[in-house]
This record gives sequence, structure tokens and C-alpha cells, in this order.
Amino acid sequence: MSNGKNRVWRLAKRPEGTASDNDLHLAEEAMPEPGEGEALIRTVYLSLDPTNRIWMSDMDQYMEPVKIGDPMRGIIAGQVVKSNTPKMKEGELVMGVGHWADYMLTDGRGLSVIGKPGQVPLAELFGVCSAVGPTAYFGLLHLCEPKPGETVVVTAAAGAVGSVVGQIAKMKGCRAVGIAGSDEKCQWIKDECGFDAAINYKTEDVGAMLDRYCPEGVDILFENVGGSIMDEVLARMNDFSRIALCGLISQYNATEPVPGPYNFKQILMHRIKVQGFITSDFAKDYPKAMAELTQWMGEGKLKFRLDIDKGLENALTSLNKLYDGSNQGKLMVEVSEVAAA
Repeated sequence: MSNGKNRVWRLAKRPEGTASDNDLHLAEEAMPEPGEGEALIRTVYLSLDPTNRIWMSDMDQYMEPVKIGDPMRGIIAGQVVKSNTPKMKEGELVMGVGHWADYMLTDGRGLSVIGKPGQVPLAELFGVCSAVGPTAYFGLLHLCEPKPGETVVVTAAAGAVGSVVGQIAKMKGCRAVGIAGSDEKCQWIKDECGFDAAINYKTEDVGAMLDRYCPEGVDILFENVGGSIMDEVLARMNDFSRIALCGLISQYNATEPVPGPYNFKQILMHRIKVQGFITSDFAKDYPKAMAELTQWMGEGKLKFRLDIDKGLENALTSLNKLYDGSNQGKLMVEVSEVAAA
């Protein structure tokens, strides 16, 4: 920022329900200076994800919650402005865990260097490959091991991860049935992403539509939502079917205990394998995933949409689009522009 200032979103208190301006505060602070072994990163893009809401809470989770008063954690794509470490050179682009801020200091932990600006726009590379693509790739291929002819159901299917899951399932010879929240989203995953069928959970009877589109049952569920929709799919899972539990977005803003799933007995009766996962569990296999994902992108086999808002000051408002379903694709905030190499 000009005048040597840095804007930082800091967690003021734990949200109850949907996060609001009372829960996070956008502070204007002095520009940080990198010490020995550190680099100063200027944020270009900030990824907005359901896990942001988890990190704000003090619930049992896979990472330490953001502490009150600390910068809000987020996945970022940034550019090195100053460097006092051989790990990162000025002008290089990086991706990984960072802060909701214009600038941040880092010793490189949690970040990957992706080199100088290239021919593939950073927004596309970051939007598909930073977390979305690997999440879909590992959750479906490593945990569920899809076989040709199997039926794969994807919840939040028009979302960034869900839409990629369905496309990979089709590449592997499966039938893909998506559940989304509008006619437009259902049309998009069928026409552009190649899903065999789509269900609008807001206007259609999900159970009846699953019976229509999955007459031989469900072999794989890629679960992003939880709640009553997950229950409907559970009731139709086949023997030895598999569930990749990626998210439970319907529950993250809940202020009371969430009941269910009521069809939990199906896991026993049909010997269903259920595996929760976080993308970082597969860090050692990232190079293979990135190679395949970028190849599919280059070949035009992966369709995607980016929903990019502008301005760090709009990060919190933009985040809540995830919970009312108004985002159209991978949700990000453009914080600044990439400087020429």
C-alpha cells in the first residue's frame, strides 16, 4: 500500500453463526520489514473457503484455530517484494498459507514458490491448482478409487471442488450426478462439466431425484455439505461404497448442535468406507497431482469458473457468499496486481 501502510484483517472475537464485522477488524498498520531469513510478500489473490469459518472458531479441528487478535489465516497467491532468504527471490510468485492482509512476512513455511509470472494467468493457476484441484483429485482418486461404470454423487457440485470432482469422475469412466442450489448451476455442471444429471436441492425432492438418476444405487459420495442431503444419499449407498468427506458447509454457521445423520446405520449395513480428509494429508503426492491437473487444463478437459471480487476490504462480505450460495465458481478476492517480472 502507499504511505508505507499495511491493511490486516484481525480476528476480534469468535463468531456465533455467520461471521460479521464485529468478529473481524480491518486494521491499518505499519509496513513490516523482513528480517534475516524472511521475505515480504504482497498478496495478489486471497482464496475464500469454507475452512476460513472453521479457523475462526475454537472447535476441535485439524489446525490450531486463529487466536483472538491474530491476522486472519487464508490461502494466498502473492509476489515477493523484498527477500532476505535464498528460498525466495524478489519478483517470484508464491502460493500457500498466508494472511488476510496486503503484505505479510514469512520464512517460507507453508508456501510454495511457483516462479516468475508465466503464460497461464495467475488467477487460473491459483484458482484451480492451489487447493481446489488437489482436493478433488486426492479425495476422489486416492480415497474412493473410482471404477468405470460406477455412480458418483457430488454435493455442492457447482462449487469449485465439486465441479472438478465430477469432471475427473467422467474421465475415469463413471457416471456423475451433481446436487446444486439453482437451475443455472445445474445446467452449467451438465452442459459445461459433463455431469450426467443434476439435482436442484432447493426446488426438487432430492430423494426422488436420486432414485431416478441412480437406479442402481450410489457407489461413491463426494460430500461437501452434510445434513439432510447427505442423509438422502446415505440411504441409497451400495454395499462396499465409499464416501470422501471433504466438508460440512451446512453446519459451519450453526449455533446449536446439528442432529444426524439419521441414516448412519447404513454405514454398517452396507459396509461403507467413510474417510474425512484434508488436502495437506497428501503433500508428498502434490507433484503428480499438479502435473495431471495442469495437463488436463492445457488440454481443455477441465472446465472451471472463477468468482473474483476486488479489494481486501471486501473479504468478509465475499466470504459469506459461500453460505448463501451466491458465488459462481471458485471464490477469490483480488488484492493487488502481479508486477512484471
